Amino acid sequence: MTIAPALPERPWLGFGLGLRPTHYETILNESPAVDWFEIISENYLIPGGRPLHYLDRIRERYPMVMHGVSLSIGAQDPLDREYLRQLRALAERVEPAWISDHLCWTGAHGLNAHDLLPLPYTEEALKHVAARVGEVQDFLGRRILLENVSSYVSYPESEMSEWEFLRQFAARADCLILLDVNNIYVSSVNHEFDPHEYLDAIPAERVWQFHLAGHRNHGDYIIDTHDEPVIDPVWELYAAAVRRFGRVSTMIERDDNIPPLAELLAELDRARSIAASVRQPVGVTTVSA
Repeated sequence: MTIAPALPERPWLGFGLGLRPTHYETILNESPAVDWFEIISENYLIPGGRPLHYLDRIRERYPMVMHGVSLSIGAQDPLDREYLRQLRALAERVEPAWISDHLCWTGAHGLNAHDLLPLPYTEEALKHVAARVGEVQDFLGRRILLENVSSYVSYPESEMSEWEFLRQFAARADCLILLDVNNIYVSSVNHEFDPHEYLDAIPAERVWQFHLAGHRNHGDYIIDTHDEPVIDPVWELYAAAVRRFGRVSTMIERDDNIPPLAELLAELDRARSIAASVRQPVGVTTVSA
């Protein structure tokens, strides 16, 4: 199939959380005030069992999106067609509002580094990843969202900034963007750039989701760990992102040191309050379960 050139109107899901097994029973018993959940796709690429049982029950009550960590869109290895088939089958089951992954590579020569590794920001890399995204979108029959990753190294071969690379990549691949606000902050500290310059360069019409998360500060550098609450500078950058992009579906990621659901709901309420104080919601489509 050929993806239509015109971008659809950006859907509005509201404020969501990552779906984690720790909270399955609480969600079903208490029906918390979460607008939607994001699932890690790889956790449900299985033939059956407890995860799918809970996934189906929670999906009956809440909209969902799918977020992957294994696409490795920037790798030199061929795309994993079996993985894509499993991803497409899961999407048929979940009916997600969208599917996302990361603008990175995760391994080489069949070996998985189990990390989200940054790309060199070159014209050659742009052509490579844009072509691969086109293949993935044709296979899945939909546009996908690609997320900016946090980074701790840079390449001397890079010919442009990360934000210029992301801007050009999204246009060439005709894909959408999951803008991780915490990752921008982490990389801005590690590489000493202005995060607001990053925000200003990104095309607003392609940004369909925000991520917020915590990190660990090691003094000379910080690492995106998803095991701490969101800090004030990231909240401030989120407010700037809302001013720049308008009403964008927002979620909080927590992958380790996971607290009771009530603590995450309090963080989600802070995101709601910031978004409401910065800009009133206009001009988007609401998605329901």
